[in-house]
Amino acid sequence: MPDSFATRIAREVTSWNDVVAAPHRFGGLEFRVRRRELGHLHGSRLADLPFPIAIRNQLVAAGRAERHHILPDSGWVSVRIRGEDDVQAVIELFRLNYDRPWLGPPSLT
Repeated sequence: MPDSFATRIAREVTSWNDVVAAPHRFGGLEFRVRRRELGHLHGSRLADLPFPIAIRNQLVAAGRAERHHILPDSGWVSVRIRGEDDVQAVIELFRLNYDRPWLGPPSLT
C-alpha cells in the first residue's frame, strides 16, 4: 500500500534538524522547531501554516496558498492537498517557514 500524502510530508519535514511532530490541539499533526509551530496537517487533505501577513500576501498572490480557511485575516495560510504536485508544494512551504529568511535562524528558546 503506498504512503499517504500526510505520511510522505511528515517523513520529509521531520527529517530536518530539531523538527518534531505531535498531535495538534485542533486535530491533525503539527510540526514544531522548539517552541515554534511550523504548521500542521489535517490528514492528507489540508495543510495550515503560519506566516507574517506580508509573506502570506505574497504566497496567496502567487497562487501557492490561500488565506486560512477559518482565520482569513491572520497570517495563516491553507493549502489543499489534492495530488502529487500539492505534496511537494506543501513541503516547500514548510521549508520556507523552517528557514524563515525574513527573521534569521530560529531562536534557541
